[in-house]
Amino acid sequence: MRVPRVYHSGNVVIGQQLQLDEEAAAHIGRVLRMSTGEEICLFNGDGKDYLAQIQQADKKSVTVTILSAQANATESPLQIHLGQVISRGDRMDFTLQKSVELGVNIITPLFSERCGVKLTGERLEKKIQQWQKIVISACEQCGRSEIPLVRAAMELTDWCAENDDALKLNLHPRASHGINGLTLLNHKIRLLIGPEGGLSAQEIAMTEQQNFTEVLLGPRVLRTETAAMTAITALQLRFGDLG
Repeated sequence: MRVPRVYHSGNVVIGQQLQLDEEAAAHIGRVLRMSTGEEICLFNGDGKDYLAQIQQADKKSVTVTILSAQANATESPLQIHLGQVISRGDRMDFTLQKSVELGVNIITPLFSERCGVKLTGERLEKKIQQWQKIVISACEQCGRSEIPLVRAAMELTDWCAENDDALKLNLHPRASHGINGLTLLNHKIRLLIGPEGGLSAQEIAMTEQQNFTEVLLGPRVLRTETAAMTAITALQLRFGDLG
């Protein structure tokens, strides 16, 4: 049986006894029904996995002792910063979850001319916090111990204008070549994925002015969440650790 992986937000030290937070305790004690003596794996975002043994467990609280630490080798050599125009409903959740599984390092939610989602103020802040939790859950599932950051949402034009030495990519059906035709110098990529209705002509012109390279995924039109997953997979096959 695979040892369950659980996120812990605090410092973790070998020999330390600590209490899991309420959400993690409920998962271990109520959902998995684990008990004293069984082992779980903790991670806190520092790139290590911590083997822990349960000392006490019930439906509301779980106490563990840290037994050992081991470096986690699941990170891709490819560093991908995904700029994703916010999509409706659970499509954005799906995009974040799958992009984390595929190795993305940073995610910035974007607003564009054709973005159909209106979020501001406290609602937007709560949504960012929800997306970060989805990212952590994806790390628990896929085995990563470095947690991708969900940045504060920003305007597309501002994100494209940020100084970055990464290769900047924008998907477009008129592009002359696909991902296999790219040359990568430093294993850093800034990937832009537009909204369901695509970028406007003005936005496409802006990306060209900001030195984005247009790439073609194939002859079919993909949904925004499918485009993100497909592009990241192709990039990991070409430059990363898939295949």
